[in-house]
Amino acid sequence: LMVIGIGTWELSQGRMSLGSLLAFMAFLVQLYGPIRSLARLVNRLHAASAGAERIIELLDVRPTIRERRGARRLERAAGEVELRRVSFRYPESPRLALLDVSARVEPRQTLAIVGASGAGKSTLAKLLLRFYDPLAGAIALDGVDLRDLRVRNLRANVALVLQETLVFDGTIRENILFGRPDASPGELAAAVRAADLDEALELLPDGLDTRVGQKGRRLSGGQRQRIAIARAMIRDAPVLLLDEPTTGLDAESSRRIVDPLRRLMDGRTTIVISHNLLTVRDADSILVLDRGTVAEHGPHDELIAADGIYARLYRLHQPEELVAGGAG
Repeated sequence: LMVIGIGTWELSQGRMSLGSLLAFMAFLVQLYGPIRSLARLVNRLHAASAGAERIIELLDVRPTIRERRGARRLERAAGEVELRRVSFRYPESPRLALLDVSARVEPRQTLAIVGASGAGKSTLAKLLLRFYDPLAGAIALDGVDLRDLRVRNLRANVALVLQETLVFDGTIRENILFGRPDASPGELAAAVRAADLDEALELLPDGLDTRVGQKGRRLSGGQRQRIAIARAMIRDAPVLLLDEPTTGLDAESSRRIVDPLRRLMDGRTTIVISHNLLTVRDADSILVLDRGTVAEHGPHDELIAADGIYARLYRLHQPEELVAGGAG
């Protein structure tokens, strides 16, 4: 307004022509955009600077797990897993998450790990995958301390099915082949059939090439979990780790993935982590954790007969079993 007012005054005094005033106003209008962009650029520079600092911090982080010099190569394990008086505390935590935990599972057998929330079940899974190393004791695969094995070889021998299914924004085919990218079309088809995924694929417009969306939002929970089972199936690892695989699914979805899970477990050393005791009765051995320590250890029948923590927890689930049986 000041520019227009002064320009009008100068025009009335004959010191400026009308064309000069209009040209000045045109240049002034063109100047607004660059000035606004410059202001936004300052904000972007501040945001980029903060992001760069976080990226540099991430790049400066050094892994806590490092391979020992001369670590052993392991092609395909037989599947014997042993916990030798394992104790562990998370960094900067004053309390031990695990204390003197020992167990052993033979090849092609199943070990179930149960207990209340916070008992240390998932911590054992992280130690088995060597996301952390024990504070004391050791975990051995085929008699070899995990710290003496190459990390890549160790994780190649373990297939994982989690409570929260990891499904990436891509096609169903791509998500399954994450387990083993070099798998043949025949192996892919066999994994799809074993996971009972073929029936669901028939209902999808593009079959295996259907895009699942971010975090698999275009699929149901049961379909996502069967993709995870197919991925573990095609991986064909000798050791299988199941961390609450049916949690978060409704009763119908849970029932439908039981058979694919059994096919996946067949012929593999399996470690099942679950708080639902009705799903672990058939395990060869059950490890009951209580506040990070082994409270009980043995097969289902012996633990029921001992009438301890496991028996009390099992009775809490018993009414659900009776209701399910009556409904059937």
